[in-house]
Amino acid sequence: MELQIVSVEKPDDVNLILGQSHFIKTVEDVYEALAGSSPHHRFGLAFCESSGPCLVRRAGNDDELVELAVRNALAVAAGHAFVVFLREGFPVNVLNALKQVPEVCRIYCATANPVEVVVAETVQGRAILGVIDGSPPKGVETEDDVSARKELLRRLGYKS
Repeated sequence: MELQIVSVEKPDDVNLILGQSHFIKTVEDVYEALAGSSPHHRFGLAFCESSGPCLVRRAGNDDELVELAVRNALAVAAGHAFVVFLREGFPVNVLNALKQVPEVCRIYCATANPVEVVVAETVQGRAILGVIDGSPPKGVETEDDVSARKELLRRLGYKS
């Protein structure tokens, strides 16, 4: 077995959702879940089929994000992994819909941070062991940090 670290390639203004599913139907169902969450979200989706022709299946409403998802899916190359890139929206707006897709087994991460994917490779194929999402903590929030966090959530409309 060989371990590899795959750095996700993405622009700063794009969010990533990385998950695992179990069936070719994933592409259409995840597309419908994302499209139904908001008419404003721009997204691209790629899914690594792990049997039959073993193709990277793709969909989305933004060609640039679809191509980005395909490139990253090919780099990770783990069976049944899916990559979603989201612009003009946040993962929090679509995660519940994605979790309700019957084929979705797990979500590894949903973030705008830089991400590295820890991948194991054997003779049979590749698997995602985990993700490195952003940077480690630099300390504990102060009272000023608590106030800033609460203000940000209210400014974004997530709390009243």
